Amino acid sequence: MHAKSDSEVTSLDPSSPPRSPRRPLYYVQSPSQHDAEKMSYGSSPLGSPNHYHCSPIHHSRESSTSRFSASIKNPKHATAWKKIHRDLELRAATDAEDDDEDDGFYSAGDRRVRLYLCLALAFVLLFTVFSLILWGAGRSYKPKIIVKDAVFQSFNIQAGMDQTGVPTDMLSLNSTIKISYRNPATFFGVHVSSTPVELYYYQLKVASGQMKEFYQSRKSQRTIVMVVLGHQVPLYGGVSVTGSAKDHLEKVAVPLNLTFVIRSRGYILGKLVKVKFLKSIRCPVILRGDRLSKPHKLVDSCIYK
Repeated sequence: MHAKSDSEVTSLDPSSPPRSPRRPLYYVQSPSQHDAEKMSYGSSPLGSPNHYHCSPIHHSRESSTSRFSASIKNPKHATAWKKIHRDLELRAATDAEDDDEDDGFYSAGDRRVRLYLCLALAFVLLFTVFSLILWGAGRSYKPKIIVKDAVFQSFNIQAGMDQTGVPTDMLSLNSTIKISYRNPATFFGVHVSSTPVELYYYQLKVASGQMKEFYQSRKSQRTIVMVVLGHQVPLYGGVSVTGSAKDHLEKVAVPLNLTFVIRSRGYILGKLVKVKFLKSIRCPVILRGDRLSKPHKLVDSCIYK
């Protein structure tokens, strides 16, 4: 090689562009040891044709990359990385099992709640059906009520005055009504009551009485005697009785109507299941003066509703 003259150097400088220093290289992927050695050789001041020094940042990145690569190639460090990876996988599996257990617990709780609700609904349904069966069976056991006879012990019509001082005929009546009551039910008793027992002459009430309440056990019967009285009832001309008939009561014939309602209540399953029976009774009877203290048969003449 020969030395260049100053004129040649001077002539070359303006035409040739200035060379820029080599930029540092950055690697994202970890290089192998051989590549790291080549990279460090190429970026050293001796290997560079322009003898530029590399940046300290480049040296630090190369050193950390080489240390990371060396740590992976080191068997002890690889075992540590595998252990950390195994621990992470084990922890993730444990968390997943805990989540599954929680999901199973809540799903089991929901199943229990649904089961209890289904059992409650089934119990209510069965109890309702059972109650309806009992109620229907109880409705078939209607009480047997028969008005046997009526006995008029006394009958008297005399002149008098009402509470306001108006003169009119006054009627007094004493009678008894005999009734037969039978409860045919086989599994429940009944509580029996009635409305006032009344005797009417057309629309005029001439006597009344009250039946005492009682309890009738299953498959049993009894005879009830009720007293129906009328004392000093003003007639206001309602009963057409002539003067001769007043003196001869054996000739008196007064048409009367006996009316009342009997209520029967049976508690089959406490107050939850109960049956109720109403029997409306009307019995036409003729009061005859010549049959006082003698029974008037009403078995075939009464109307039951």
